[in-house]
Amino acid sequence: MLLDPARSYDLIGDVHGCGHSLEALLERLGYRRQGGVWRHPWRLALFVGDIVDRGPRIREALHLVHGMVEAGQALCVMGNHEYNLLGWSTEAPPESGLQHVREHTPRNEHLIHETLTQFANYPGDWQAFLDWFYELPLFVDAGRFRVVHACWDASLIEPLRQQYPDGRIDEPFLKASALPDSFAHQVFERLLRGINMRLPHGMTLTGRDGLSRETFRTKFWADQPQTYGDIVFQPDPLPEPVAQMPISPAHRTELPSYGPEQPPLFVGHYWRHGQPTLIRPNLACLDYSAVMFGKLVAYRLDQETQLDPQKFAWVEVERPEAPHEYSD
Repeated sequence: MLLDPARSYDLIGDVHGCGHSLEALLERLGYRRQGGVWRHPWRLALFVGDIVDRGPRIREALHLVHGMVEAGQALCVMGNHEYNLLGWSTEAPPESGLQHVREHTPRNEHLIHETLTQFANYPGDWQAFLDWFYELPLFVDAGRFRVVHACWDASLIEPLRQQYPDGRIDEPFLKASALPDSFAHQVFERLLRGINMRLPHGMTLTGRDGLSRETFRTKFWADQPQTYGDIVFQPDPLPEPVAQMPISPAHRTELPSYGPEQPPLFVGHYWRHGQPTLIRPNLACLDYSAVMFGKLVAYRLDQETQLDPQKFAWVEVERPEAPHEYSD
């Protein structure tokens, strides 16, 4: 997808239903609500996906982002949580042996529980947003910068671009992702979830979200990594013996590269925390754990070809005042 090279953009991280925080961030960035849509006189918002799940105002956040996109005031790429909702709601092909692309297991239901709950009395809205998710591209390549939710892997993006030049997939492609060996499955896993490696010896980790995992998220941009500690990229540390282990040859072949000579790339997904900063001069992660009472973060991109750590903007997401309630 080619964008206006002369335009200035505000890249915005994972919202996860923090609707009030999103309004506060847009106001801080100079957007104003006019005719029911948040607008800026000359800038365009670009969301890195994961508008849904976990937070207290998912419907409101979706309506806000959808309204901006429809009015030409924003773009949004698909995150793994939008994919999860599509998969949950779509029957799998018979040859997969599954009932749905995203099986209705307790764990999968837990991840999308807040969205299902908040849409329970709004079936028309629910179906309309599911249809809209197909309009969200899996990546944006604007020439001078790029956006993908989790991982830019050219070995998958280039053949995907041959099938879907604008990055927007369809229901047959979604259904194909239920087959573990399919190209569609690889695309969704890598672009929207990143590179997850399995912990050795059946070990598990319990993440900040309370879920137990057998895998850990890795850096797809790591330069000459030697140990698993060199490639881990998540808030939950690896057990020290694992961190010190040399990367196996098989795992090493799974790591793509995103070199420093490539255009600036923006991702979300990785639950960072603390002061927003660059990963390196051409790579920024904008997910600063907003729904875990971190920060909802934007990067204000103008014409720079090397990203500037001074151009992050954010709002703090405050903790709830009452038990079992979110306040954002």
